[in-house]
Amino acid sequence: MLFLLTGEVQIGKTRWLESLVTELADCGVSCVGVLAPGQWVPSEGEHADENGYEKLGIDNVLLPSGERIPFARRGDLARADGTFDEESQAAKAELAWHIDDAAIDRVNAHFNEIATHASVAAPGLLIVDELGRLEIWRGGGLTSAMALLAQGPTTTFPHALAVVRDYLLDDAEALLAEAWPDRCRIKPNDAAREAILAAFEV
Repeated sequence: MLFLLTGEVQIGKTRWLESLVTELADCGVSCVGVLAPGQWVPSEGEHADENGYEKLGIDNVLLPSGERIPFARRGDLARADGTFDEESQAAKAELAWHIDDAAIDRVNAHFNEIATHASVAAPGLLIVDELGRLEIWRGGGLTSAMALLAQGPTTTFPHALAVVRDYLLDDAEALLAEAWPDRCRIKPNDAAREAILAAFEV
């Protein structure tokens, strides 16, 4: 089963996913792939949310090792500190977040390593947080993650979970429909958690 986790921005999708990973691990189910937690700081500025926090960037946490790498920085901040690269994939796609191509390469290398060792790994959940415009519309970004998802269910990864924004869902499903005939859209709630636990019979 392919679970497509979706919802509005900043509703806690990644926090929910982090909790799910912990619960699955406690049940003996490994989670492999990537999580994308935000970099938040207290703020009263124009970019602060209703809770008084401002999102500066996005990290990627590589699973199962837990290695954390800086992945994306808000575009205005990247321009201000001189790290914005006009030739990057993110810049060419005019994303709000500036993603260093080297960071994309690092995450792709992680998924390549997962694919290399997949035949000897215990069955688990493949996680991709998240599939965005680069992957869905431009065939770029986390291409190795897309390649792994394109294999469909396997002995090692009988189930997968991908985080996808609402407006990209139809296109994401179209790309993955042949590989994953069994798929469902989920929200970060108890019903989804129970469905994933049930899929692993835990």
